[in-house]
Amino acid sequence: MIPAVIVAVMFTCFLSGCAHTVSSGHAVVSKMPTNAIVLFDGTNLDKFEDAGGKPVKWKIVDGTLEVAPSTGSILTKELFENFHMHLEYRIPEGTENSNSGIYIHQRYEIQILDSYKKENSPGMCASLYRQKMPDFNACKAPGQWQSYEIFFRAASWDGDRKVKNARVTVIHNGVLVHNNVEVMNKTGVGAKEGPNLRPILLQDHGSKIRFRNIWIVKTPNEDSLRVPIEDSHVS
Repeated sequence: MIPAVIVAVMFTCFLSGCAHTVSSGHAVVSKMPTNAIVLFDGTNLDKFEDAGGKPVKWKIVDGTLEVAPSTGSILTKELFENFHMHLEYRIPEGTENSNSGIYIHQRYEIQILDSYKKENSPGMCASLYRQKMPDFNACKAPGQWQSYEIFFRAASWDGDRKVKNARVTVIHNGVLVHNNVEVMNKTGVGAKEGPNLRPILLQDHGSKIRFRNIWIVKTPNEDSLRVPIEDSHVS
């Protein structure tokens, strides 16, 4: 059986054309493909804006993007329909219930939370928030860098009628945790579903979560995002 961390790399490379992964402070990091759009490389916040279209108030700290609590969530200026997104994050040490999230199209949240060695729940880290728990708890301890690979295919619409649900595959710290999952509706406080594209939102939930190495690759509207293995767990 092929370990999921290897299959994760193979799947990433299949969609994005990369060839290698590297270790980056305990985060599993895909090598950025040449056709990637860099959203954050540690130097500026030009690819993001706040909900009012104004410059964001989050801070760049030591080349990382740090949430400035109570200043509001930030959104990508560009809209992406179907994509592979890479993102690394770090939960601060010594805090309780540090929380953030990645809202695809402002509708579907992939949760960021301190779930290290904690009981599984519908709102745990890497959950499709309150719709589906991750298949495995791949969380690392606060203070360590962690990574997401998110492969997303948008819902299909006939006018205002949805004819096909969105689907998502998520690899968390090299472990396949959602494998071609159907997204039934918007999650939590996400925006109402509709045929219009919306930005990707990084959530301000009052915690000083840090982000780095955020990039995205536009992908074709694939019929399937399934990773071709039976056992995807890395023990």
